Formats: sequence, C-alpha cells, structure tokens
Amino acid sequence: MNKIVLALGLAILSWGTGCAQAVDKASFSNPLLPYGADPYSIYKDGYYYYTHTMGNRLVLWKTANLANLKTAESKTIWTPPVGTNYSKELWAPEIHYLRGKWYMYFAADNGDNENHRMYVLENANQNPMEGEWTFKGQVADESNKWAIDGDVFELNKQLYIIWSGWEGDVNGQQNIYIAQMNNPWTISSKRVKISGSDFDWEKYGDVNEKNGLKHVNVNEGPQFLQHGNKVFIVYSASGCWTDFYALGMLSATTQSNLLDATSWKKSPVPVFKQAPANKVFAPGHNSFFKSPNGKEDWILYHANAEAGQGCGHFRSPRAQRFTWNADGTPNFGTPVATTELLALPK
Repeated sequence: MNKIVLALGLAILSWGTGCAQAVDKASFSNPLLPYGADPYSIYKDGYYYYTHTMGNRLVLWKTANLANLKTAESKTIWTPPVGTNYSKELWAPEIHYLRGKWYMYFAADNGDNENHRMYVLENANQNPMEGEWTFKGQVADESNKWAIDGDVFELNKQLYIIWSGWEGDVNGQQNIYIAQMNNPWTISSKRVKISGSDFDWEKYGDVNEKNGLKHVNVNEGPQFLQHGNKVFIVYSASGCWTDFYALGMLSATTQSNLLDATSWKKSPVPVFKQAPANKVFAPGHNSFFKSPNGKEDWILYHANAEAGQGCGHFRSPRAQRFTWNADGTPNFGTPVATTELLALPK
C-alpha cells in the first residue's frame, strides 16, 4: 500500500512539474532583455525580428518566441564606415518589410548631435538575417533639418514617414512631422508639423545648462497604428531624462488628408505613463506588433526600474498586450510590474 501511495505521489509530483514547465513555456515576464532602448519588432512568416539602439552598429534579432530574446539568434547587419556624417550615435533603428524588400531605418551623426539625420539600408533577401544590407543613403525632406526616429507606413497605397525634428537649426523643441514618400528611401513632399509640446505633461524637460541650453520640449519616437477606419500616431513626450517621459496620441481617419495638420486630434492626457507602484518609470519610445495568429495587439516599449535613471543603459525593453475601447481608440492600460507573468502572444 505504501508503495502504491508513493508511486501515486511521484506521479502527481511529476504531473505538477510538467504543468509548471508548460506554464513557464506559455508565459513570460518583463523585461525581455537586461537593457535596450528604443525597441522595435515586427512579426513575419513565423518569426519576430527585433532591434534596438546599440549606438555604434545595427543589430537584428530573430526568434519564434519574443520571450526568448535573451537566447535568440542575433547578428550585426551593418557597421558604419568611419569618418562620415552617419558614423556615430546610431539611434532608434526600425526594420520594415515594404514592397517586397527589407528596410532598416535609423538616425545617426558624426559625433555632433546637431548633425543627426535619418538614413536607410535595403536588403532584397527574404530572410533579413541573410543577404546583403546596402546603404541607400539619407532620408530627408527639402528642409534637411535635424531629424530622428523615422517610422514608415503605407495607407491607401501611399507611403508616409513620420519623425521627430527641429523647426530650425537650434535645439530646444522637438516636433512630430509627416511627409509622403514615393519609395521607401525618398521623401516626395514638404514636411508638415502635426504635433509639438502643447500640454504641461509634454513639457518636463529641464536640463543641466550646456551651451546655454536649459530646457528642451520633446515630442519624439512617433509610431503609426491603424484600427478599422481610424489611424493613430503614438509618440513619446517630455525628456527621456525625466521620470515623466510618457506616451501621447494623435488621431485621424483613414480617409482624411494626413498631410493636413488639422486632420489630427491630440489626446489632452498621456495614454501610457509611469507606474511607480509597479516600479516602472519613464515608459516610452514604443512600437507595435501583432501576435502570430494576427488577433492580438501588443505594445513594445522601454522603461526604467527605478526613479531617476534617465536615458542611459538602465532602460530595458518590455512588452504587453493592449485592447481597444468602444470608440475604437487603443487602451494601453498600465505598465506591468516585472513580477507579473504574462501569457505569450498567441
């Protein structure tokens, strides 16, 4: 009898362990990596392709399970040549699949932030981890002003690019601009300003005085999102060096003139912000991706685990599912704690 009880007990223990392992495989917790600012990911043909700011090169990760980024295949796809206007401070890379080819957009300069501009690479191989990434050049409108954080999207068979830029040649205010493109590397219209720092929550930006600069208003990291006949641009506002870095949102319709600034309506409050109770500070510079079955919407963003950690290497990539409100607007909820287990994208 004791042997039967022991055997039954071992069987139950084994079953329980197996269930725990199954739960572990079906869930994950943030952060996805120990560090990584400006995370971007898309899902295509059974794999997630992920990238984030590395500073001196462009790196691409490939994985069937986004929770496995720490052990995922990764590859440096491009290192800039020295001595150019795009050799240093490579920021906010994004990988896109457009019109049958892969493109990697990024911002870079020559070591002087005033010279930050946007650039793009192209790869015709259907597997972006293979083939040759070729430098297509600068992506610029006719003003050729300071520009970072380019995001490209296609709507009604028209390509658009949105980015963060300066009005003139002096730092102090970063705005969100939009323009049309006639191909994935060429802007074909004048830029149009669609957002600046209009509300108090967008204006946390005091800096230690440097070259006479005491404060910077920031709108940056714009990301396109579509749901039905509504389109949104979700952007980051206030300085990333503050804990008040948060996400704002612009709304329009698919039939509106996206190059008309009056088509865009701004949310008067942030749509995603710090959650001190969950130890999540300065969440921002997000992107979006679909689950493998195409039915779930996910937000990918970076955040700090402690207050006052600023814009350095403490920022880590995190992901969580979001839903939609009855009026068709996204509901991003609250940034989840790193102790919370989340179900994997289905």
